[in-house]
Amino acid sequence: MSSTFVKRRADAPAGFFEAEAAGLRWLADAGGARVVGVIAVQPGRIELERIEDGSPSRRDARAFGAALARTHAAGADAFGAAPAGHDGPLYIGKRPLPSADEASWGRFYARDRVLPYLAIAERAGSVRDDEAGDIRAACRLIASGAFDDDEPPARLHGDLWNGNVLWSPDGVVLIDPAAHGGHRETDLAMLALFGCPFLDDVLAGYDEATPLRAGWRGRVPMHQLHPLAVHAASYGRSYGVALHEAAVATLRAR
Repeated sequence: MSSTFVKRRADAPAGFFEAEAAGLRWLADAGGARVVGVIAVQPGRIELERIEDGSPSRRDARAFGAALARTHAAGADAFGAAPAGHDGPLYIGKRPLPSADEASWGRFYARDRVLPYLAIAERAGSVRDDEAGDIRAACRLIASGAFDDDEPPARLHGDLWNGNVLWSPDGVVLIDPAAHGGHRETDLAMLALFGCPFLDDVLAGYDEATPLRAGWRGRVPMHQLHPLAVHAASYGRSYGVALHEAAVATLRAR
């Protein structure tokens, strides 16, 4: 078996795999959670190290949580900042991901992580007009700074669902980032949204390394607005319903 794995996409938009490579290298530079190594990248193609399959364990989950905390603590230049040294486009899945140079997390998150995908979801019929009104109201509340805190921008994986968390014999390895500067609770909320083996142990390891702020569990729906909006834009009505429910929970949180 080859020691590397090649991904190809003939219709890849400009900078698609280059953004993935930049994100992986930026996350690796943090010295926290392990990420798959980049061997080579060029338009339409990326070559990565091959990761051997392993089984999830509580020990590795706890170690991953602590390592992820170190990744986040490495920081970013601003909310919405692209990986250092990368001046091309960003993507989440196949969709463009706006970059920003924002001091306010709330302004960045509402403007660049929820509203662009809400507009697409509305056009696709995944979100009804009355639901969109509630989602926009939640975005106005977030953009007002109601949930801003004194935490600096964290170095996020940005697409941290279970499918991008590989369990190898040597512990967790992360793949396929949408890396950018954001709030650390967003990565954790995405892990919770789509499930992760031994999630309680991941969170315990994280909290032990870098304690989470009081009330973080109540903010989980707000931090899930972004991935839910992305999925509502692409995968149908069920995600639109979930997006609306998260928006209502966000409005009730203040």
